[in-house]
Amino acid sequence: MSSDLLIVGPAWVGDMVMAQSLFIRLRQLHPEAAIDVLAPGWSLPIIERMPEIRAGIELPFAHGEFDFGGRRRLGRSLRERGYRQAIVLPNSWKSAVVPFFAGIPRRTGYARELRYGLLNDLRRLDKALLKTTPQRFVALAGDGRATVAPEVPQPRFRADAARAGELRERLGLDSGPAVALMPGAEYGPAKQWPAAHYASLAAGLARRGVRSWIIGSKKEQALGDGIARASKGAAINLCGKTSLVDVVDLAADARAVVCNDSGPMHIAAAAGARVVAIYGSSTPDHTPPMTETRVIHYRRLACSPCFERQCPLKEPAEQLDCLKGIHPDAILASLKVLADL
Repeated sequence: MSSDLLIVGPAWVGDMVMAQSLFIRLRQLHPEAAIDVLAPGWSLPIIERMPEIRAGIELPFAHGEFDFGGRRRLGRSLRERGYRQAIVLPNSWKSAVVPFFAGIPRRTGYARELRYGLLNDLRRLDKALLKTTPQRFVALAGDGRATVAPEVPQPRFRADAARAGELRERLGLDSGPAVALMPGAEYGPAKQWPAAHYASLAAGLARRGVRSWIIGSKKEQALGDGIARASKGAAINLCGKTSLVDVVDLAADARAVVCNDSGPMHIAAAAGARVVAIYGSSTPDHTPPMTETRVIHYRRLACSPCFERQCPLKEPAEQLDCLKGIHPDAILASLKVLADL
């Protein structure tokens, strides 16, 4: 039996970034072991930027797809690799199927969805002790139930400055100072700072001689177009033109990043960017940007955090006040302090 480890990775972008804290800790504890990550295909280019990982293995199932037979076949195909331990980060029953059929002798994860048998190293999750997602991941590196909150290493991706220059050229971006704006949030609009505020911020930056790049997925292209128009050309819409790994290099190249609580926020932090993070329905107490060069805007209203995808308040004047009440001038002030802009 080898000393190698298999990690079943999370399905969300931000969680995959935060999982690097676990990988760093495992490398510290087991320097002789190779670490592989079983993960959705979209995440493999990100995993390649994590120096602790030997290989990413694609989990070829759609989000939420069960396909027991396919998972069993994938598990059996991994048997010859001889992993000594699997750590399963998702809480679902189906996420534990592959390590079971891979015959991995020690299968670690939290006691969720009646995974008895599929996992044989079950841990009880103490939410009062392990308050943040990274703490919960890192705690699985130890033996047995955590009795103290673990120290959490900061995720750090390998950014490529030369590639960032090539991206600027390909995307028609000039060489001047820029701030990356990331206005999307896959979770829902209750996490999204208003588009009008992003546009106002871009206009304010332009008056200081700073260009804004709007970065997001193809699904956010219309959102980016609206911000670019409202900013009167101060912002350039790159939504749908960049991959996740492009975000790593562009975030590292920008003077700062302004973003919602989202997967790209965690990517920017791991890339070493200066991050101004805006929170609405969620809270930085659970999923903070893991970097020391950050400013967090969170109003901590009486209704916060609600963790809803849509604002649950009925009165239009009160809806999304957690986000609307964060003024663009406050973000400009933070950028002045953080990045001298």
